[in-house]
Amino acid sequence: MLSTAVFRRAVVTLAGCWLPSLTLAQTFDSSAFSGMRWREIGPYRGGRSVAVAGSTKRPTEYWMGTTGGGVFKTTDGGMTWQATTDRYFGGTIGALAVSESNPDIVWAGGGESDIRGNAAPGDGIWVTRDAGRTWSRIEFFDVKNHVNRIRIHPTNPDIVWIGVLGHAFGPNEQRGVFKTFDGGKTWRKVLYRDDQTGISDLVLDSSNPNTLYAAFWHAYRTPWSLNSGGPGGGIFKSTDGGETWSELTANTGLPKGVLGKIGLALSPAKPSRLWALVEAEDGGVYRSDDAGSTWSKLNEERKLRQRAWYYTRVYADPKDTNIVYAVNTGLYRSRDGGKTFGQQIQVPHGDNHDVWIAPDDPNRMINANDGGANVSLNGGRSWTPQTFATAQMYHVETTNHFPYKICGAQQDNSTLCAPSRRAGGIRIQDWADAGGGESGYIAANPLNPDIVFAGSYGGLLTRKDMRSEITRDVNPWPDNPMGISSEDIKYKFQWTFPIVFSPHDPHVMYVGGSNLFVTRDEGQSYQILSPRLARNAPATLGASGGPITKDQTGVETYGVVFTIAESPLVKGLIWTGSDDGLIHVTRDGGKTWKNVTPTEIGNFARISLIEAGRFKAGTAYVAANRYQLDDFSPLLYKTTDYGASWTRIVNGIGPSDFMRAIREDPAREGLLYAGSEHGVHVSFDAGAHWQSLRLNLPPVPVHDLAVKEGDLVVATHGRSFYVIDDLSPLRQVTVGTLAKDANLYAPRDAHRVDWGGGRGSGGGSGAGTGANPPSGVQTYYTLKQAGQDVSLEFLDSTGKLIASFSSKGDSTPPVGGGRGGEATVDEEGAPRRPPAAPRVPNRAGLNSFTWNMRYPDAVTFDGMVLWAGDTRGPIAPQGTYRVRMRVNRVAPQTQTFRLRNDPRANATAADQLAQFTFQIKLRDRITAANEAVVSMRYVKGEVDDRVKRAPADAAPEISSSGTSLKTSLTGVEGEVYQIRN
Repeated sequence: MLSTAVFRRAVVTLAGCWLPSLTLAQTFDSSAFSGMRWREIGPYRGGRSVAVAGSTKRPTEYWMGTTGGGVFKTTDGGMTWQATTDRYFGGTIGALAVSESNPDIVWAGGGESDIRGNAAPGDGIWVTRDAGRTWSRIEFFDVKNHVNRIRIHPTNPDIVWIGVLGHAFGPNEQRGVFKTFDGGKTWRKVLYRDDQTGISDLVLDSSNPNTLYAAFWHAYRTPWSLNSGGPGGGIFKSTDGGETWSELTANTGLPKGVLGKIGLALSPAKPSRLWALVEAEDGGVYRSDDAGSTWSKLNEERKLRQRAWYYTRVYADPKDTNIVYAVNTGLYRSRDGGKTFGQQIQVPHGDNHDVWIAPDDPNRMINANDGGANVSLNGGRSWTPQTFATAQMYHVETTNHFPYKICGAQQDNSTLCAPSRRAGGIRIQDWADAGGGESGYIAANPLNPDIVFAGSYGGLLTRKDMRSEITRDVNPWPDNPMGISSEDIKYKFQWTFPIVFSPHDPHVMYVGGSNLFVTRDEGQSYQILSPRLARNAPATLGASGGPITKDQTGVETYGVVFTIAESPLVKGLIWTGSDDGLIHVTRDGGKTWKNVTPTEIGNFARISLIEAGRFKAGTAYVAANRYQLDDFSPLLYKTTDYGASWTRIVNGIGPSDFMRAIREDPAREGLLYAGSEHGVHVSFDAGAHWQSLRLNLPPVPVHDLAVKEGDLVVATHGRSFYVIDDLSPLRQVTVGTLAKDANLYAPRDAHRVDWGGGRGSGGGSGAGTGANPPSGVQTYYTLKQAGQDVSLEFLDSTGKLIASFSSKGDSTPPVGGGRGGEATVDEEGAPRRPPAAPRVPNRAGLNSFTWNMRYPDAVTFDGMVLWAGDTRGPIAPQGTYRVRMRVNRVAPQTQTFRLRNDPRANATAADQLAQFTFQIKLRDRITAANEAVVSMRYVKGEVDDRVKRAPADAAPEISSSGTSLKTSLTGVEGEVYQIRN
């Protein structure tokens, strides 16, 4: 059904093509896409986590906060995990807390507490009171805050304290410690410093919950810098449940001067013992044995203080007053009260951010690191795996293999490439390292897709032969700028610098840095095609980090090309966008450049992605964002005159749903896809109007999109890769198709490949397997009303019926007797009788049905045992076919499609037809044999019935004759079928 805002433009359908009028404005009711689904393909390996929690009462239940993917839960001790928040919220989780008195109550705070360069706020503060089945948002709190700690009263779960860092990219008043007495209905700010200083840690004395300690942290980011430390830093204490506070910062023994991030821990076994891990010029591990009155410095090792803003947390053993843990690149344990941290605990992944230790069992703990969460039951000697699909992917590249491969770089891990589908599902071992590193673009050679170029921070660029696994560096500028300010780097490259092949010449590859580089010999040499194409404001090019600890790892390398797009229509028409807000275009292959930045985009917007128009040369689309300037508004722009003028195109997108990517469909002009902080949007009128295409996709940041062979692939930053496998409904929908009571869309061509079915095993099944698309011909159709009588018939090129299916669940196959459905296999590998024919869906809106391309199966019989055999009908040979739909027995609609051969196979069409002809004959002979068995068994059953009903005087004779007949039939049956199975 159409919404009230339906199509304010006319659409003319002509010979299967659509032509828009000049008046652009259209949206559709969501039911027009309801039958489409996103397919989760992995990789099933974890992404960064900075918040974990558990409970005493449920020793196998733990919670994990992801960076981008919401909250996950395990009930089997960390062996498998399930997402719990997808129907409510997602994004980055900075804090988690489970009520000790009622573990059904769990609080989650959005916004990553480790404010790295790609950090983003979450979706506010939420609470579940039924162990994650439902969640409620705490409306009081700003959804753009970053939350560091949540503490729940140990016996009264209605009393909660929350330590809020605040906005990471600008000043705001909602910082400090907040308290509720009524489970979150009302709140009071009980501790506050200023609008640039928030909470880095908050600890509660479980034996006396009136005692709390809080650490203030003056911290903020810009796109080009990080600040950790300032005048507001310090340590506070409350002894009345947070109603009043006293500052401890100046107490004897604590460091003087500017303070940065501070982590706190209190010993449950001795509440007067308190540790502070302090970022300061004279920083290190400090301990107080008199509840904060005086302090002693115990340790100043750099391994606990490097990149202090990213770590700086400390945790006390609940039983032993001398055992304390600290997190950094490693997880460290001290057994002498914090003097030395000589024991590095081996965990599955580096860069550790949070630890929860069971109050009643110090050996039971959960650790959060850059690979997700892992549980230990033996004090860290062994850990559970991190095989869940919470990877943060930056970009997506699709190759020209069959099936095409999907490639991307995972933050905190490596690059990866895997087939987009694979018989048996996409396993973690199918993902292969593609060179480069955690942050880069990937570009596969169009002519030889096994040659892959991959980037990483610091300007690293590699060429890898995926077959031989030989890799070599092909950096445009062979220099490692780690630790160097942007102003001092001759040729600089951003954390995720672009690498793009020319659509006109597969030997030409562009690389974006401070200039546009081009190579024509696979990176053996480079030429510079442009002047510097960024703003390069001096104030943005200095040292990053400080004032205490510098941090220049490539994220803050600034003033560079961030996106490149060459027109697929005109060679040498190239667009670039910079990370500091400039858009340039050249129309002569780089000889001359023009700054075409729209003035209304504002200074220092990140030009995240440019898409060159696929139908008109002067058209380009831009996705930009300013969230790192504390402006979360969506920025999408369109030009049709080579950048001379621009139109902002964000109608229908949420006011704070900032954007990262935009793509144009190559088959339908004006059909656009956009990736935002919360999912995917679609436009049918070149951006004039947008609507959600999230469907079953989690509410997750989408950093990039790609359209490949009629599929839409997205790189999520927190839930790995997802695919919509068939865009036919989006490409064919018009006001006319939806105005009809029923409409059959033309199926796209299908390859004669059995991928082994649809669903993978998902993230809740240990190692996890990426899902396949359905094997066969996917047919989409719309119905205005639910519950109608719908039938689908599949016919060959001559119009002869192959198989028929209906919404009643029955089918009317031609001679052969099978159902046309997939045969099932028992645990020993023996095919069972095919199930009933698949039912044709008849919901209101968009429906989907997949024909498995097979002719009807051979007839079988109940109890048939057939080892290492198959009674399925053969797959139809390549060629042209038709699908015919009838609704309520009215005039049918028919569409044509092709079955194509597997490109990897070398059989000719004649070979394939000969095979099919033989298989049909074989099927019919098997059917005849099985029907004979059925007939003989029927006759034997009739004999038994006659014997039972025979008169007493004739019974002996009839029984004797019947036995003889049955013996003869059994002998014949035994010649046809192995009856002793």
